[in-house]
Amino acid sequence: FSGEHTAEQATAMAGNRETDFVFFSLEDAPFDIESFVTYRSAMSAVTAPDAPRPLALRIPAVKNGRDAAENHVRAALDADADAIVFPHMESGAEALWAVRSMGKDVWPANRDGKRVSMFIVEDQEGLAHVGDIVGTPGVGIVFAGPGDLKHAYDGDVDAVERAIQSVLTACREFDVPCGITAGVKDIAMRLHQGFRVIIVLQPEALAMGRDAAGRN
Repeated sequence: FSGEHTAEQATAMAGNRETDFVFFSLEDAPFDIESFVTYRSAMSAVTAPDAPRPLALRIPAVKNGRDAAENHVRAALDADADAIVFPHMESGAEALWAVRSMGKDVWPANRDGKRVSMFIVEDQEGLAHVGDIVGTPGVGIVFAGPGDLKHAYDGDVDAVERAIQSVLTACREFDVPCGITAGVKDIAMRLHQGFRVIIVLQPEALAMGRDAAGRN
């Protein structure tokens, strides 16, 4: 996670060589794209050319309105986001719209594409259509969202874990990288289960995850 949306935090993040990418969220109001631009500029100023730090920008959910979503995507592209994260994905139709909204420079639809679409499945509606979402052509990465799934299933731990595994199973079926948030207590387990993209909850989880993945 990006931490505070400040130039100072961006500079500190750029110095962390264990990080593969930075997750920057503007899902909740206000949609302050200028804070993203400032953060990106500060990171770029101190990032070594041989160690890029891609920035993934989470925008508000598509289900909140297509017109607003179109504006958010356009702003993200204009701000040069390396990936756009679409939370609360609920259907294949939403997923297809999201991929198309990013244009032609999207991997893996374009193998030379420089941007990535990331979807988060974190509602019961999304779980009901997870195959349609993950199977959408051009999808880059699909995350299971444990936090919101806990709300969706009223804290039922077993139901949440079944939902998480359903997302992972669909990703395996369609050969799409599957992601999840994880901390020091579960990052090794999630990597062992087959999750390939991890957003860490604590900085110290980075080293643990890299060790579990054989990258240290």
